[in-house]
Amino acid sequence: MQGNLYIVSAPSGAGKTSLLKALLEQDSGLRLSISYTTRAPRPGEEDGLHYHFVSVDEFMRLAGEGAFLEQAQVFDNYYGTSQASVQSLLDEGFDVILEIDWQGARQVRKVFPGAISIFIVPPSVAALRERLGKRGQDDEEIIERRMRDARSELSHYAEYDYLVVNDDFSVAVDELQCIVRAERLKLVNSAKRNARALQEMLG
Repeated sequence: MQGNLYIVSAPSGAGKTSLLKALLEQDSGLRLSISYTTRAPRPGEEDGLHYHFVSVDEFMRLAGEGAFLEQAQVFDNYYGTSQASVQSLLDEGFDVILEIDWQGARQVRKVFPGAISIFIVPPSVAALRERLGKRGQDDEEIIERRMRDARSELSHYAEYDYLVVNDDFSVAVDELQCIVRAERLKLVNSAKRNARALQEMLG
């Protein structure tokens, strides 16, 4: 049985990466798609684990070959999702999470109209600014730019199926897990998993 495809988007600083890390630790049936990017690794990031870090030339070569399910330019860098990798995981029965922005989400929906989309938001603008400032990696000018881009990203929340507010971290993780469980219990998915038993009971 093929897995479900999830699109998860959020403005920078909303806590999306930390939430997904916690969710993946709780659910062995989930897999996170590893994106390609042209940006430099941040402290602690590993190639092939957090991202596939490639040069602009390599990224453009892959894009030209049609390797990406979606691709986007964010903060002067390119990001892309390998279509072959995603399809392989889905075919193995895993639920796959794409951690992408609204531009990528639109592209993915054209190929996978049944994809389930989740938008994560911070509880307030003040909380967002505080989280961006705590990173300690960006100067004030970059933080202001990220705030502007965050507002732009937030304006697309209505395009998604679910909205999760990351105020209390543990509550937000539970809500994400509830979404995953509910989708697995939908008739079309549950009936496929239990097809043999249902057929036997119905004679």
